[in-house]
Amino acid sequence: MLESQLEMMDKIGYLLLKKGIIDIKILQEALEKKKNDQFKLKRNLAQILVQEFKFDHDTIFREVALLYAFKELVINIDELTDQRTVEILNLMESQGEQVKKHLIERKVIPFKYDERIKDKLILAAVDPTDRELTKIAYSLNAKKFEINFLKHADFDKLIDKINPQKNEFLQMMEDSVEEFNMEVADEGGISEEDLDAEINKSALINLVEAALVEGTRRGVSDIHVIPKSGNITEIHFRQDGKLVLWHAQDNVLPEAMMAVVKDRAKGLDRFERERAQDGFIQREIDKHIIRFRVSVLPMVGTELKNKFESIVIRILDDRKVIKDLSKLGLVGYANQAFQKSINQPQGMVILTGPTGSGKSTTLVAALYQVITPKVNVLTVEDPVEYVIEGARQLKIGHKMNFEQAIRAILRHDPDIVLVGEMRDKETAETAIKLANTGHLTFSTLHTNDAPSAVARLYKMGIEPFLIAYAINIIVAQRLIRRLCPSCKKRVVEHDPVYMKSLGLDVDEWKKQEIYEAVGCRECNDTGYKGRLAIHEALYFTKELREIIVRSGIEVDEEKIRAQARADGSHNLRESGLEKVKLGLTSIQEVISGTMDE
Repeated sequence: MLESQLEMMDKIGYLLLKKGIIDIKILQEALEKKKNDQFKLKRNLAQILVQEFKFDHDTIFREVALLYAFKELVINIDELTDQRTVEILNLMESQGEQVKKHLIERKVIPFKYDERIKDKLILAAVDPTDRELTKIAYSLNAKKFEINFLKHADFDKLIDKINPQKNEFLQMMEDSVEEFNMEVADEGGISEEDLDAEINKSALINLVEAALVEGTRRGVSDIHVIPKSGNITEIHFRQDGKLVLWHAQDNVLPEAMMAVVKDRAKGLDRFERERAQDGFIQREIDKHIIRFRVSVLPMVGTELKNKFESIVIRILDDRKVIKDLSKLGLVGYANQAFQKSINQPQGMVILTGPTGSGKSTTLVAALYQVITPKVNVLTVEDPVEYVIEGARQLKIGHKMNFEQAIRAILRHDPDIVLVGEMRDKETAETAIKLANTGHLTFSTLHTNDAPSAVARLYKMGIEPFLIAYAINIIVAQRLIRRLCPSCKKRVVEHDPVYMKSLGLDVDEWKKQEIYEAVGCRECNDTGYKGRLAIHEALYFTKELREIIVRSGIEVDEEKIRAQARADGSHNLRESGLEKVKLGLTSIQEVISGTMDE
C-alpha cells in the first residue's frame, strides 16, 4: 500500500527505492523537503537527493534519464579533436558572453546539430530535468532541440578542454611592464627596507598566487620553490610523481621570493631564515576552498651574501579524496583480503610504502567504508591533511602532541581508530593494544614491502605473538604512472635481451597486447598522464601467524613471502605487470617503480 502511494507521489523516488539506491526513510525525508520548498525553489526529488542528501549526482540522474527516456551522451574527451572543440565553443559563444556564462552556470553544452534534422540542436545537460533548458534553447535560436544526459565528470572535463579557465594572476604578470631589479645593501646581507619595497612594487605576489592557482588546476601534489645562484628562483610542480619546472624567475634575490610565500601563509616568520618552519595557506579557487601546507627549510647556498631557503607547498584538495574503495585499483586476492580485513570487528590494517605512495588516500577510503553513526571513529594524525566526515580528528599542537594524543585516545571510548603513522615503539605498542582490545585500528609504516613491515615491528620491540594476532592485513602500495591514452603505442617488437634480464618470458609476452609511452601535447611529451596504485597484500592466515609466532632472534621474511605467495598474494612487481597486461602502464614504468624480489 505504501509503495503504491509513493509511486503516485513521485515516480523518481519510487524508481530509486525499487532499485535499492535509496531506502524508505530517506525517500520519506526527501519527499517532505520537496513538499516544504515547492513554492520556493521548486526542486524535484532527484535535485533534493543530490543537493541535500549528498547522493552521487551521476547515479541519481542516470536513473532519471532512463525514466524519462533522455539519451545519455557518452563522450571520450581524449578523442575529441581540436576541430570539434572549436565547433562547440563557437556554438556556446554564438549569442554572446552572457548566454555562454548562463550555459556554464546551468551545466549545459550545445553539443552539435542533428545530422539528420539539420535545425535540431543537441543539448547535453548534467540535469536534464532543469526547468531552464527550454529558455536556454530559445536563447541559442534553436528551432528544435533534443536534451541528452551528460555525466557531471564529463561536463567538467569538456569545459576544461573547450573553455580553460584563465589564471588571472598570470595575466597580471604578463600585463605588468615592471622589471624585477633588486640591489644588495652590502656583502653582509640584504636590507629589509629594500626587500619590502621590492616586494611591494614587483609582480612577485602575482607569481606566487599564480603558482597556487595553476598547481591546483593541474592537479599537482606539491609546489617546490627552489633558490639558485645568480638571483634565480625556480618553481617546480610535482606532476604524476615527477618534478617538472614550471617557472624560473631571474633578477630577484631568493629572500624576496621566500618572504612573499611566508607573508601569504599563516604560522611563518618572514624574518626567520635559520630554522625549519611549518605553516599553511587557504584560498578559494574555482569556488572550492583549497588548503596548502607550507614547509620551509634553510639550505646551503653558493653565495654567502644570500640566506637560501627551500619551500615545499603541499596542495590539499578535498575534491581528490576517494570515498569509494573500488576506485583504488585493488584487484583479485588483494581486494578480497582487504575487504575482509576492514570488515572485521577488531584488528589492525596497516598500509606501508614510501612517502607519496598514496597510503593515506587508501586508509581514508577504507575508513569511509566502515564509518557509521553507530561507531566512534577517532583519528590521530600529524598533520591532519583531509577532513573526514563522521570521524573525530584529534587536534595536535603544542598543548597536546602526537604521543600524548595516542595515550589519551584509549580513554575516549573508541570503536575505530586511525593512527597516522607508527613512528616509534610507544606508538606501535598503543596501536597494537587498541587492536588487541576489540578495536579496528588503521595505521601506516614506512617499509619497502609487506613482509619487511613485520620485521620492522619486531625490531621496534613488539612481541611476535602480538604482531601475529593483532594484525589482520598489511598492504604495501606504490603509485606508478598511467600511460597517456592519446598517444600510447602498442608494442610490436620485444627486446629479448632486455626481457630476459627482467626474468620475463618473451614468448609469453608476445601473446599480450601491451603498450609503451610515446609523448604528445596532452601529456606534455612524457607519455604518461595520471597515476594508478599497485598493491601487495599480506593477509594474516593461520599458517602465516604460526610462522611469525615461531620467530627466533629475527623474523624470517623469506618464509613469510613464500607463505604469502602460497596464499595467493602477488608482490608489487607482479601486481604492476598485471596492470601492463591491461594496457594501463608500461613495463619500463613498473620496473623503475618496483624492486625485483
